Amino acid sequence: MAQLSDNIERFIKELMSEDCQIELRRNELAQHFGCAPSQINYVLATRFSIERGYVIDSRRGGGGYVRILQLRRRGDENLLCTLLDQVGNAIEEDAAHSIIGQLLDLDLITENEANLMVAATAKNALALPVNAKDVLRASVLRSMLTQVFRNLEGRAHT
Repeated sequence: MAQLSDNIERFIKELMSEDCQIELRRNELAQHFGCAPSQINYVLATRFSIERGYVIDSRRGGGGYVRILQLRRRGDENLLCTLLDQVGNAIEEDAAHSIIGQLLDLDLITENEANLMVAATAKNALALPVNAKDVLRASVLRSMLTQVFRNLEGRAHT
């Protein structure tokens, strides 16, 4: 099973070698590898996660697709938009911290900045009822992400 997962991952990464975004049909990919669509889902969830530098967008059904976007270090104007979309109007603490970790891995922020961002989005920092914390966390994280990219843009012009 691991070998099949490795082969699926390698195949997808080869498709992405020239482009940071691809669109696939889950059923067609499953047919190509002679496996169940759930195996494709497993590979996407474990090997193409935000923590590993990817954003997955999918739509199920007859015309369904899986879109995989690889987050790039710099020069990808869509990266901020992608991250803001990922945050949405509410985000759980673990998901917010995963995004912050990705920014650190991409060297878009320093370790100190990451620690500050994690502290600002931690559940203990948000003194609100549980249902309001995710909304406030999303708002704070969106503001911080926007500022990170403003800082990067400023560095590029100096």
